[in-house]
Amino acid sequence: MAPTVGTSASEVVSRPRVEGDREQEILDAALDVLADVGYDRLTMDAVAAAARASKATLYRRWSSKALLVIDALISQKQAPPQPYTGTLRGDLLGTYCGMGGLTDQRQTAILGSVITAISRDEEFAELFRRDFIGPKLAATREIFVRAKARGEIPPHIDIDLVAPALPGIVLHRHFMLGAPPDPDFITRVLDQIVLPAVAVGPHHSHPHTKEDS
Repeated sequence: MAPTVGTSASEVVSRPRVEGDREQEILDAALDVLADVGYDRLTMDAVAAAARASKATLYRRWSSKALLVIDALISQKQAPPQPYTGTLRGDLLGTYCGMGGLTDQRQTAILGSVITAISRDEEFAELFRRDFIGPKLAATREIFVRAKARGEIPPHIDIDLVAPALPGIVLHRHFMLGAPPDPDFITRVLDQIVLPAVAVGPHHSHPHTKEDS
């Protein structure tokens, strides 16, 4: 029986693991199928075929494709350590530009492949928000918390409101308008929207912006 929405972390950990490197090979195959056909068309049969594993092996470890895909998404989040540049601007650029960030084409392609599932599959949506988006948002929030502690952000700023702004704007432009993100666009969103919104002008942290030329 598939677990209900809200499965606890201890219940997930208790699921029997696949021995050796085979589990990661299966998860990598799931990501390949996901990027190729999207969540809606992904099947356990297709993942089993791509991983050259039996469907029984998959079902012993993952009782639903939602659980399989979430584990696959989490398994490939081997991003570099969170940057500590000493500035809000530097930390956000280091986080969102590069491997695992918004300019990582594989990451954004995989994210795009699960967008429709969020509104159609309640189990997947719950797990996705909790186990995949949750840690990412928490890491970004911590960047803003550190900036507030340094005095870069005024005390009255609502961190929970501004922390999702940068990825929200960039991903909306990507998925809604068909314009893939690049470091230049991310930098412009940061300098023209996010930093002014928290009362940190780009000239405070980066001396070579157009405003200073």
